[in-house]
Amino acid sequence: MGSLLILLVFLGLLAAVALWAVGIYNGLVTARNAWKNAFAQIDVQLQRRFDLIPNLVETAKAYMAHERETLEAVVAARSAAQSGLAAAKANPGDPAAMAELAASQGQLNGVLGRLLAVAEAYPDLKANQNMMQLSEELSSTENRVAFARQAYNDAVMAYNNRREMFPSSVVAGMFNFASAALLDIPADKAEQVRAAPKVQF
Repeated sequence: MGSLLILLVFLGLLAAVALWAVGIYNGLVTARNAWKNAFAQIDVQLQRRFDLIPNLVETAKAYMAHERETLEAVVAARSAAQSGLAAAKANPGDPAAMAELAASQGQLNGVLGRLLAVAEAYPDLKANQNMMQLSEELSSTENRVAFARQAYNDAVMAYNNRREMFPSSVVAGMFNFASAALLDIPADKAEQVRAAPKVQF
């Protein structure tokens, strides 16, 4: 009778530990899925941005024929940014992929800022209804990208905190829950991206 009681207590403790581990595992999966979903929202907004850029360039082309270098830089930066997004989509949360995405988006931000600053010097282009609408949509998209990036970074921080804190770290280590990287402008590029574009005539 005593050995049966000890066995039941042992099985009860084992079941409690198993339920505890399952709860932690499910929490880690939920947190990982949250940051992956947040990254998917960044993807949606960046694709929207990429779709707007060719229209913006085509509208500006008619007015800015001698600014071909600026227009070509925008097209090249868009292509690089799309490649950066593709790399990040293939491995979201990977530090190298997120750094490539951030750098390519920073470069695109810089050339778009330069294009819009140069466009200010062309009154007919500035007054063009299509250009005004595209600029407004681009600005709205930039805000959406910023909000999506903030939501992603918040979800990554919550996930990383959960996987690093004891006792979750034990379960995370057992099931190979890797850390996820934030999406931020690299420190060496931050000043360049945030600097106001220089307009030369």
